[in-house]
Amino acid sequence: MQQAVRFKALRELDTPIDIYVFSYMIRHICFPVYVKRLSMTTQTSCAVLSPLALFKCLAEDTRLKTLLLLSKGDALCVCDLTTALELSQPKISRHLADLRKCGLVEDERKGKWVYYRLNPELPVWVHEIIHSTAQNNPDYLSNAEANLTLQPSC
Repeated sequence: MQQAVRFKALRELDTPIDIYVFSYMIRHICFPVYVKRLSMTTQTSCAVLSPLALFKCLAEDTRLKTLLLLSKGDALCVCDLTTALELSQPKISRHLADLRKCGLVEDERKGKWVYYRLNPELPVWVHEIIHSTAQNNPDYLSNAEANLTLQPSC
């Protein structure tokens, strides 16, 4: 019954103004709300982080190295990671956004800088994987760590 009423209402849009108002409402009111709800449901919560989701998030070299550098303890800003990994700022920022969406890192704004660190609410098994990977593969991060300690950035 409601669908018939909706279709009847759409058929009554006979003037160009009515059609313009209707299309405006769809584009600027309904669609942004739907996109916002969709993006809120696609974020991974730390409590429901599955092994598959974790390894998908870490399947790219830049994201893995970034997470391993952050596991060393200190919060790092984008310019620190740019120096350490010798990559461009947009690439680092994009991968940090992916890590944030996965729930693996947290960001904190201090003035005009944004600092990233491991999310302290990660499950224990995730912390164990990250720290064990960092400890057992020192050569994987040696160049990045040397760049980070030699060149103060920001």
